[in-house]
Amino acid sequence: MFSTSLLLLLAAASYVHGEELTQPVSMTVQPGQSLSINCKVSFSVTSYETAWIRQPAGTTLEWIGLISGGGSLYYSDKLKNKFSISRDTSTNTITIRGQNMQTEDTAVYYCARYPTVRHITNIPVQKNPVQKTVY
Repeated sequence: MFSTSLLLLLAAASYVHGEELTQPVSMTVQPGQSLSINCKVSFSVTSYETAWIRQPAGTTLEWIGLISGGGSLYYSDKLKNKFSISRDTSTNTITIRGQNMQTEDTAVYYCARYPTVRHITNIPVQKNPVQKTVY
């Protein structure tokens, strides 16, 4: 029996329209574990709504939720028990946390300054043996 792990490949720093967004390069979690992704931005998180969106392979975009400039939180009914969004105003970082991650959570995860997408995080979730994916 193969052990199962989730391989999470994340995009590195990105510059879009003069804004900088930085995330870790990669991480690995086991099925059932939690996930935390930070999206550090150069704009003030108190001035804009920031959303998280994902796109599983071969499907349409799926809105997870957003945090408003004032700190109000809004979630997709389908995913509100799976993910939580928070922010650190001192570092302009928006964090998404997922719990009980499973292979069906494989997707490209987007950190967005609402309503314009600003960063992409690719998160393939694979069973071992892990096959190398080149992007």
